[in-house]
Amino acid sequence: MTDVARPGTKPARPHFSSGPCAKPPGWAADHLATGSLGRSHRSKLGKSRLVHAIELTREILGVPATHRIGIVPGSDTGAVEMALWSLLGARKATMVAWESFGEGWVTDVVKQLKIDADVVKAPYGELPDLHALDQSTDIVFTWNGTTSGVRVPNGDWIRDDREGLTIADATSACFAMDLPWDKLDVVTFSWQKVLGGEGAHGILILGPRAVERLESYSPAWPLPKIFRMTKSGKLIEGIFKGETINTPSMLAVEDYIWSLEWAKSIGGLTALIKRADANAAALDAWVQKTPWIDHLAVDAASRSNTSVCLKFADDAVTGLDDEGKLALVKKIASLLENEDAAYDIAGYRDAPPGLRVWCGATVETADIEALGPWLDWAWSQARG
Repeated sequence: MTDVARPGTKPARPHFSSGPCAKPPGWAADHLATGSLGRSHRSKLGKSRLVHAIELTREILGVPATHRIGIVPGSDTGAVEMALWSLLGARKATMVAWESFGEGWVTDVVKQLKIDADVVKAPYGELPDLHALDQSTDIVFTWNGTTSGVRVPNGDWIRDDREGLTIADATSACFAMDLPWDKLDVVTFSWQKVLGGEGAHGILILGPRAVERLESYSPAWPLPKIFRMTKSGKLIEGIFKGETINTPSMLAVEDYIWSLEWAKSIGGLTALIKRADANAAALDAWVQKTPWIDHLAVDAASRSNTSVCLKFADDAVTGLDDEGKLALVKKIASLLENEDAAYDIAGYRDAPPGLRVWCGATVETADIEALGPWLDWAWSQARG
């Protein structure tokens, strides 16, 4: 194999992790407002900052006034579990999975809650036939497969006259993709993804049909306190007005607010999508000219613009089994981290062996462009 010269230019910020993701450009800890720190989250000041975070979320994402937005514990996982445990069971469910997080929701619903459900799957890199899903059922799916690099391209397949609820785990899609709010009854995400916030907090967005379900249906199983969203058959509105179920980190909230204000300052959702698209395009340009790598996502129309997952070209790893490919991934990732050229780009542990590069809006396109030669160098070193 021909040696590749060590590149002379490194990404200015080698942060390509798919969660927690890179901080927005210009971020620094001393930029954060600190007046709410050391104060009760239930104080006038604390609650006002939580409300501010909710209002900015609504403004930037374009969430309609008909939808409630709540800050909940447990990251995106907590938000999804709140929805699954509280809403499912009233009718049959359809669980859609094409990557590991979707598989996790299948396990929770089928094996833990034991709900009557159809399970629709597709292999890593592909998307199932969404138009064929039974919309008389509650449909649970990931909008963007963080571990497969496959996203739902649009909401055209969701009928306006659907009988069931649509529950979308959109944790690596919000702030990078345009979501059809009128077609989504539940949306969840965590701010540690596209905006590079700190971990442990999730966002739960409920449309009118989800609220109606909560107020008309009680699950057969007991609900833990952190999952309860109703009292005496009525929605606990305070959850969606800054009165969190448990104590949030106000430092994490202030960090999220700073990121939201940064997003607003550059042009809001339109600008965020444009940045993510440019990053994904820059990485794709490198993939197209590089013989040893390829996209895991088969169809470009459903390829993610945030969590871009890559696999080794078949003829580049002839004779290597998955264990050998995984060892190659680890070596490439280690070489790049030791050089401070790229951090955390190994593919997800349950996905096919490969690389994963975060291309969300907080990453600079120039850093993606600088990454390509380093990937070639690391491949040469690892295979040499």
